[in-house]
Amino acid sequence: MFSGKCVRAYIAAIALCSAVPLACSHAQPAQTPAQTPVMSIAVGVLRTAHSKETISILDIPPDNDLLAGAELGLQDNATTGKFTNQEFTLKDRKLADGEDTAEAVRQFAKDGIHLIIADLPAAQLLAAADAGKQSNTLLFNASALDDRLREEDCRANVFHTAPTRSMLADGLAEYLIWKQWRRWFLVFGSHPEDQLLADAIRRSAKKFGAKIVEERLYQDTGGGRRSDSGSVQTQRQMPVLTQNAPAYDVLVAADESDVFAGYLPYRTWDPRPVAGSGGLKPTSWDATHEQWGAAQLQNRFYRLFNRSMNARDNQAWMAMRMIGEAVTRTHSNDPAKLREFLVGPDFSFAAFKGQRLTLRSWNLQVRQPILLGDGRSIVSVSPQEGFLHQTSELDTLGYDRPETKCVLR
Repeated sequence: MFSGKCVRAYIAAIALCSAVPLACSHAQPAQTPAQTPVMSIAVGVLRTAHSKETISILDIPPDNDLLAGAELGLQDNATTGKFTNQEFTLKDRKLADGEDTAEAVRQFAKDGIHLIIADLPAAQLLAAADAGKQSNTLLFNASALDDRLREEDCRANVFHTAPTRSMLADGLAEYLIWKQWRRWFLVFGSHPEDQLLADAIRRSAKKFGAKIVEERLYQDTGGGRRSDSGSVQTQRQMPVLTQNAPAYDVLVAADESDVFAGYLPYRTWDPRPVAGSGGLKPTSWDATHEQWGAAQLQNRFYRLFNRSMNARDNQAWMAMRMIGEAVTRTHSNDPAKLREFLVGPDFSFAAFKGQRLTLRSWNLQVRQPILLGDGRSIVSVSPQEGFLHQTSELDTLGYDRPETKCVLR
């Protein structure tokens, strides 16, 4: 037992050491662990201008289309980075018409950026990927829907957060089959991407047992979309386009160019639902999606950018979150180590879609549910109940492993 006098003396000694550190110079200083250096992770966004005219003024792409999603993902990564001593930065590069895509990738590499979120059409994405091999650069395709980028033209350094046309078509087809709407009237546009979407719809019909009772081409002749007489013209044109068709349950439009499909609802000759590029649309994300905590992501995006999150924004956000997850789990910014983790069995990430998303290791496509919306609400989400798969029900959407033509190189 210590006497009260001894205790008082001990307390006084501690107070003296606190106030005058030199008075206790004989004491050993406390050892502090060395500070872990901050790891820097630089991400680039490489994008092209999108100047296509849209039917609705609500669909005109904003200046920060897709880029905004990457910026929100950057903020989310930075939140985690505060605890893991990692610093994420973002550099945007918008290509001018005719600018060399490969050279832009090489310039990113010179600046120390080996992770790129790409908003490029198929041909430019392949050029970027081939240039990226020389500098060990990984690309994350956040916009191109072409199946060939995951099949015969797949690349080992390109991950895909954008769904394919076949995934979108299969997501729609599953719902139409579930509804017992098996007789389809296919109307497709005259642009190359419309033809590719029509091919995907034909494949889905065959895959799930629907019957396309007739096909018709809508020829784009140009001209103004929103002239004063537009509503009068379309009110006359759409019924003529769709009259005298064999009996059908649903009109499926393939109009990726946004030329005519938006005019079809309520204007067809027969009173039938419209789906595909108009009416009920399959998409990876929609501003009306609120389930599984999606409302909080939507709200954060709106507070930052004063607009709604679209599918392209979300696909860029997913790409940034994939990068963040890989960096956090590997404690590395080495592209080779990040790729090894992403294609491995332990990779998954949360994306407010009802389940953690994973990667198809054979073609580097992110598995994901497909939302079906009408612009006002989410009508359904595919895969639909009853569409089973031995590995993942998400693999009922798009080309499955036994069908793939991909040889990663």
